[in-house]
Amino acid sequence: MENNHSIDLSILSKELRLLLEIMKTEDYDSIGSVKNELYIDIDWGIFLQLARHHRVYPLIYSKLKKTDDNRIPPYVIQTLYKDFKKNTFQMLLLSGEMEQVSELFTENHVRLLFLKGPVIAADIYGDISLRTSKDLDILISITDLKRAEELLLSIGYEKEVVPNVLNEWKWRYHHVIYFHPQKKIQLELHWRLQSLPMKVPKFYELWERKRVSTLTSYPVYFLGKEDLLLYLISHGARHGWFRLRWLLDIDQMLKKGFELEDIKSLISKYQNRKLVGQALILASELLETRMNEGWGNFTEGTDSKKIAQNALNFIKGTESLESIMSSECYKDYSLSLKSKLQRFFNFLILFYPNSADSMTLRVPKPLHFLYFPLRPFLVVWRKTRKPS
Repeated sequence: MENNHSIDLSILSKELRLLLEIMKTEDYDSIGSVKNELYIDIDWGIFLQLARHHRVYPLIYSKLKKTDDNRIPPYVIQTLYKDFKKNTFQMLLLSGEMEQVSELFTENHVRLLFLKGPVIAADIYGDISLRTSKDLDILISITDLKRAEELLLSIGYEKEVVPNVLNEWKWRYHHVIYFHPQKKIQLELHWRLQSLPMKVPKFYELWERKRVSTLTSYPVYFLGKEDLLLYLISHGARHGWFRLRWLLDIDQMLKKGFELEDIKSLISKYQNRKLVGQALILASELLETRMNEGWGNFTEGTDSKKIAQNALNFIKGTESLESIMSSECYKDYSLSLKSKLQRFFNFLILFYPNSADSMTLRVPKPLHFLYFPLRPFLVVWRKTRKPS
């Protein structure tokens, strides 16, 4: 695909530019070809910080470990090795837990699909040690939600307390977090791929297109090729691509090729053309991702280019997701991702009571319906009580 949609990369630091350049190289033999000027006055502490923040240090280490490039200080490679080794143990731990949960759910007739974790590391990179994962994400049908919770609690998981006023959690959120205190493993139980009002496939559709992983001895099911690509694109876009790991996933998947007619059909059905265009522009500009000519149609127009440019504000630094999402810049960005219908839905949500209302004024559960007429007054009350 010809690059005719350049975005302004001048806001990226020299450390981030070097990181991206190393990510682009196909193998360690190519590291020596990285331009000398990219190494001038590099702060290697910042370089390591960026590699960790963007969760790309396993791949960076795998490319640097065999190089004899004296432009890279030995302690940098040693530090990356320690992080790489720690991540490998973490991925092995998650692989074992993934197999156990899959077997438990399957034996109890609860269908599940793994969204992330070791299963997609093996699929995308061919090696679980080359990708990071802090937790397991599984998707089930909402009809199996109660049974799935019982199964997780039965093996020692504890459920995070979820605010719930007038049954808001089922549609305001799309997953619940569980944590195993002994194993120190976090698991996210999803009943939708994304929060409302984003249009997503039904569980049965995803199940029909599922794949089975050969990573473990017991069958582990995960998303079909096209579904995984579109899920990672939507996930990355919603988070402002503040981790380059997601963009690297897209880069690796696109290199393997797709049947364009299959992907076009899904993009049209779930109305995420703008997000796909953004991902393609970012991958092409930052990682020089090679893709088939047909992909170029998705990058046409100004919308995708605009949100790709705006995402650089979150990619360039090392801020936490919480800090990013609380900023006005992110709020404007998030709004720009949405269609007119999605914006209207978000407007309607403003009038629906939430947990903040229940914390402002306690009302007995049978009288929770009173939060609807009270909500405007409670919102004004909270705003006036905020310290200036």
